[in-house]
Amino acid sequence: MMKKITFLFATVLFLSCSTNPFTGKKTLALVPNSQLFPMAFQQYNQFLSENNVVTGTPEAQMVTRVGQKIAVAAERYLNANGYAGYLKNYEWEYNLVNDPTVNAWCMPGGKIVFYTGILPIADGEAGIAAIMGHEVAHALANHGQQRMSAGQLQALGAVAGNLALSKDPKNQQIFNQAYGIGSTVGVMLPFSRSHESEADQIGLYLMAIAGYDPIEAADLWRRMKANSGGQAPPEFLSTHPSSDTRINNITNWAPQAKAEARKFGVTTFKK
Repeated sequence: MMKKITFLFATVLFLSCSTNPFTGKKTLALVPNSQLFPMAFQQYNQFLSENNVVTGTPEAQMVTRVGQKIAVAAERYLNANGYAGYLKNYEWEYNLVNDPTVNAWCMPGGKIVFYTGILPIADGEAGIAAIMGHEVAHALANHGQQRMSAGQLQALGAVAGNLALSKDPKNQQIFNQAYGIGSTVGVMLPFSRSHESEADQIGLYLMAIAGYDPIEAADLWRRMKANSGGQAPPEFLSTHPSSDTRINNITNWAPQAKAEARKFGVTTFKK
């Protein structure tokens, strides 16, 4: 039985990989974009129908304007690095929703929402560009697809362990407790934090190519930290890196992002 399970794992991993266009690394893709995008588009439309979408205001127009610049920057970068046509199935859409939640997100395929609650922390167009770049980076790097795939593998691992211990209920119970904690703290949470850091770095490149100063992202996270009152779980128990980690990383990556933008003729950066 275990040999069959191991073979199944290996086969699934071998047949279910895609390539991250920014890092060149192979990534999990158990759910293909051909299935994922239509699902995301349907969920996005349902979300919009159930929430208060803000239209026609200067804030809503700014979200759309910045989003369009980030999308153009993404296309320029991808085309220049051998990924022409990568965005052909993307259907970009940018909406501002009246909600005090401090959040923004981009679904697979380019469907974006900003909540009004995050605008004061964004504190202007460059801050919106930092958030937009980060969220778009998640979509471009297929992080949603990878998280779904990792979740499926985590569930498959639990099934495999329970099958292997099906005749030993006591050890099966111990396994389930240990596996639940170990796979979450040791695998899933670090996996999520790595995605956040990757999106931070890619987002800096996108905002710089779009003409925004990437160091503004560090100031954004200082405001995020102040808004949270410094209340956060220990980093190893969180889905996200700490604010201090992000600020330090962004400060170190910002010059690289500017250098990348200069390859595209961008020499001035809006603050």
